[in-house]
Amino acid sequence: GEPFVGQAGKLLNELLAGIGLTRADVYIANVVKCRPPENRDPAPDEIEACSPHLMQQINIIRPRVICTLGRFATKLLAGTDLSMTAVHGKAKAAGFAGHDTVVFPVFHPAAALYTPANRQVLVEDFQKLHVLLQRGLEAATSVTREEAAAGKVAQPGSAVGVEPPPAKTEQLHLW
Repeated sequence: GEPFVGQAGKLLNELLAGIGLTRADVYIANVVKCRPPENRDPAPDEIEACSPHLMQQINIIRPRVICTLGRFATKLLAGTDLSMTAVHGKAKAAGFAGHDTVVFPVFHPAAALYTPANRQVLVEDFQKLHVLLQRGLEAATSVTREEAAAGKVAQPGSAVGVEPPPAKTEQLHLW
């Protein structure tokens, strides 16, 4: 089935639109390839069974940036057991099958549906993601919460000491 349908999918579409992207601009994959019954969290053995397929997708696509949506994707791809509160909005260099990428964890869009305060956190993190995509890792890590909340970071040249790269269309990858 199609990932991110319903209210969480609608919010994801809004977050992408807020940084000038659509689903056509991104590649979306799931940590588990079969939907767990009754929309429950995936079990560790399900994640283990499906992770080779996800790694194969990553190796084929060779993304420059992977935005992990939620704790399961973040734990698997960023290799951390830290809480989402501790790691969201913080880019981390990573390597997959000999190519470098950046993992950028954010809360799962469904988290904002259950905890409305997380919606603003997601908006701010997607503004940081926009900077990361436009200007690189150094610029994204220098964005303050206030800049992200004000949307100031979405404009070229707003990150301190970093010039935007030439315009180039690349896909963002979400897991």
